[in-house]
Amino acid sequence: MSAPLVPLAGNGPLATSTLETAELVSETGRQVVFGLAGVCLLALVVWALVWIVRYVRADPLTRVSIRQEVRIRQGWARLAKMTGLSVIDRTPTLLDSLSTPQGQEPKPREHVPKITTKSDQFGVIVHAKLLPNVGLEEFQKKARFLAAAWKCVRVSVLADGPGRVVIRAVRSDPLTVPATFKPSGKPPASVESWPLGVDEYAAEVAIRLANIPGVSVAGLPGYGKTMMINGLICQFAPSAAVQFAVADGKVSTADEGDYADVTDRLFAFVGDDLTEANALFKDMVALRRARTSLIKRVRRTANIWKVGVDKDWPLVVLIIDEAQTFFRDHKGNDRESKRLAALAADNARLVEDLVKKGRSAGMLVILATQKATGDAIPTFIRDVCPVGMSFAQKTADAAVAALGEDIRNWPEANPVSLQDPAYVGVASMVTQGREGFTRVRMPLVDEADAARIAQQTANLAVHPTELLRKLAARTGVSLDSVLDMGRDAA
Repeated sequence: MSAPLVPLAGNGPLATSTLETAELVSETGRQVVFGLAGVCLLALVVWALVWIVRYVRADPLTRVSIRQEVRIRQGWARLAKMTGLSVIDRTPTLLDSLSTPQGQEPKPREHVPKITTKSDQFGVIVHAKLLPNVGLEEFQKKARFLAAAWKCVRVSVLADGPGRVVIRAVRSDPLTVPATFKPSGKPPASVESWPLGVDEYAAEVAIRLANIPGVSVAGLPGYGKTMMINGLICQFAPSAAVQFAVADGKVSTADEGDYADVTDRLFAFVGDDLTEANALFKDMVALRRARTSLIKRVRRTANIWKVGVDKDWPLVVLIIDEAQTFFRDHKGNDRESKRLAALAADNARLVEDLVKKGRSAGMLVILATQKATGDAIPTFIRDVCPVGMSFAQKTADAAVAALGEDIRNWPEANPVSLQDPAYVGVASMVTQGREGFTRVRMPLVDEADAARIAQQTANLAVHPTELLRKLAARTGVSLDSVLDMGRDAA
């Protein structure tokens, strides 16, 4: 009997079907590979276009920083290993164990912190993830080596949340670059914080105004005190939640001196007349007493900052420029000297009341003088101001009077070193969350811009007492008796 015929391999319907399936799988695989390659190529092109557009649109200084950013990213792995910012992992992974020939030990792996970068006109900001044995202190110890490798004038390292640090590498000194502020006329997002400027690492610096009753400002004439205060007025003038009063000891009338451009936005102004200043301070103390008396009845709280200030209960900022004019002790036995001495002593008493008791009522006193010694700003006022700053000073004693004894331990931030004209508009101060003292570059506001903003917002200038009277009336409370008691007490 003959054997049955068996189809040869590669012939017949089954073989044809298998071959077609293999070809189909192969073609699908090629399409997937080409598709992935196309997606990767497209992503690369988009990434390159984004960088090119960013580079072309950037100003010349930022372009230099972009090139510096590229060099930092490309050389980071090597630099981190050279500076000791890496860690050796001797525990092999499962893949290492399987791929290592029998009888040999898997090679240890060296890890470096992963980084992301961002450039601006001053330099590069680097965010890094920490590793075991490579923490904040290790980065801070190596900051000077990073500065040298990246060709920067200085590098700072600060904590950036759990397991992260932010490295600020500045190529040019932000403190010597003049800055300007052009007010937009739009109300600020919040009146609880005052944006001052940038520090030596080009990081933005702001001071908290909420729950702050006093700020003392010192510095030589012409180095930025009044410029900074005018900047404050221009920033907050578009907000009805802030009201300003000024006592300027340099001039006699409102149309003189540095505040002439912004007087339209002030609800009160006095010059160097001690009697007029005394009347203003008494008015402010009476307002403080009235607010303290009514705050629970009309705001249901003992501290206005728990609910926030607004147009009905605004933050009241009393600016006392050349403060020594109003507090200086007048010597002499003649009648006029005794009268002026009594007024100066009473002025100090009234301002002390505002600084010590005005915080919860939403009242802030800013005192500016050239040398913040006890004869210019009485120590019982100066030493209870939570915020103190100083522009250039001539002597170490003047710096200590403005900033306290601790400034002696921070020679780089001492305002004595700010006497160079390049540092006009730069002040030293303590900032929250940072050790020691910080130098801050304040922006300059053009006089024409200051006058424009003051004119545009002049309708917002209202005496806070009138606002309190209307608020009390809406809640069924009589204000007159409270005010009379406050004036009598003042």
